[in-house]
Amino acid sequence: MHLLAVSNQNDTSYFGPVTGRVGQRIARGRFVLDGKVYHTYINDGKNAIHGGHRGFSKVIWTVKEYVAGGDSPYITLYYRSFDGEQGFPGDLDAYVTYQLSSPYVLGVRMNATALNKATPVNFLQHTYWNLRGHGSGDVLGHTLQLSASRYTPLDEELLPSSGVVAPVAGTPYDFRSPTPIGARIRQVMSGPIIAGYDINYVIDGDGGMRKVAAARDGASGRALELWANQPAMQLYTGNYLNNTKGKDGKVYGQYGGFCLETQGYVDAVNHPEFPSQTVRPGQVYKHDMAFMFSF
Repeated sequence: MHLLAVSNQNDTSYFGPVTGRVGQRIARGRFVLDGKVYHTYINDGKNAIHGGHRGFSKVIWTVKEYVAGGDSPYITLYYRSFDGEQGFPGDLDAYVTYQLSSPYVLGVRMNATALNKATPVNFLQHTYWNLRGHGSGDVLGHTLQLSASRYTPLDEELLPSSGVVAPVAGTPYDFRSPTPIGARIRQVMSGPIIAGYDINYVIDGDGGMRKVAAARDGASGRALELWANQPAMQLYTGNYLNNTKGKDGKVYGQYGGFCLETQGYVDAVNHPEFPSQTVRPGQVYKHDMAFMFSF
């Protein structure tokens, strides 16, 4: 039903991993925190993306707990990110737990503690979904509904350079009612030449776990709801997939899967008008998600 693969050292599509220390883009790989300038690894044109060339999707996590049986099997993974890794300040203890709380609910809990320096933190889960199944083609016929009446317009480098938060009403980004993903996809651009969604939405509500998105494939009857506690979500429609090998060796073409990446605002480290992503020593970053399936 879904497309999820283990990321490897040569993967550039981010099939399935947690990305960090800061997911999404940092303009010019540069930010200022407490008066000090930091430079992170540039790996996306002139910018940094998903934590750098060896971000959390490319490191080895340690299994801390694993329960295979019972009503709620789960696995917890741990990674210690060191001071200066990919240019980020301070040591960081990171955890992610995947848990099946019922046969049709997958919970993902991500948290991190800054140990000795303030640091930006923005984990995201980069799973691609195709509810029709392996080898079934694109997802343009899936209907999608988002709990988002606002979005952050992005420039050609996919950065919120204007710092503006705009209404989706009257734009191709409006998914407040169930709408086929492909209905207006040719009206939006992912970068200067590729059509498709790669845009950050501001989730309605004041925080806490709330419904973020709902998707359905009419052919199979499979449906997905996403609940999360983050302020924003990046919708990505697999615009750059190009005969990309994924789970079970299946090959995926353009629009072969879509991502619902709950997160903080893109490039918040360089936009004081956005909610802060800074975690200070002793503070804990918490990012919870729940994927609920029906048939």
